[in-house]
Amino acid sequence: MIGIIDYGMGNLFSVSKALERLGAEYFISADHNELFNADGLIIPGVGSFRDAMERLQVNTIKEYAATGKPLLGICLGMQLLFESSEENGLTEGLGLLPGSVQRFPGQTPEGESYKVPHMGWNKLEFVNDSPLIKNLEEEYVYFVHSYFVDAQNSEVLIAKADYHEQVSAVVGKDNIMGMQFHPEKSSKLGMALLNNFLQMVEERKGVR
Repeated sequence: MIGIIDYGMGNLFSVSKALERLGAEYFISADHNELFNADGLIIPGVGSFRDAMERLQVNTIKEYAATGKPLLGICLGMQLLFESSEENGLTEGLGLLPGSVQRFPGQTPEGESYKVPHMGWNKLEFVNDSPLIKNLEEEYVYFVHSYFVDAQNSEVLIAKADYHEQVSAVVGKDNIMGMQFHPEKSSKLGMALLNNFLQMVEERKGVR
């Protein structure tokens, strides 16, 4: 059973519909006990990092992460997994992965301006092996974000994309994973990534 965290800022409908299409059982909750007992947990997210950290069930998520059960952050939910963000002033994150979140500068080192937010389809480039990308090919996924994770030299980087900056698109270490784009809106590859997460959840259940 997959738990989707409801903290008032998530794209709950689109994520839950994607899980339904994959045949996964899920629930949406803000209750500590319900979330803690889930086989896999998803942190959705749309909006401000600071607002999200004020509303998020921080202790629940940290305790859940310590169990070794799979945890997935999507879009803002991925950014929240990291140590800090500069959005609306420096804000501490969950600190489950190393790295920080910063705004696209909107200008290249050569002085060329570009649009912020980053919105549209960009191709993934796989960097490190992970069960999340097992048997998948590099294809396009759909991004909508003004801030990105600086994890360029980090062992947690699984896939990247290019939008004038290197965008950390898929990240993960052990049971903690994240996707900067919206997998539920990213056609075939997005659904395949979500399905791989579900497979990880099932495999984890089988060894308990």
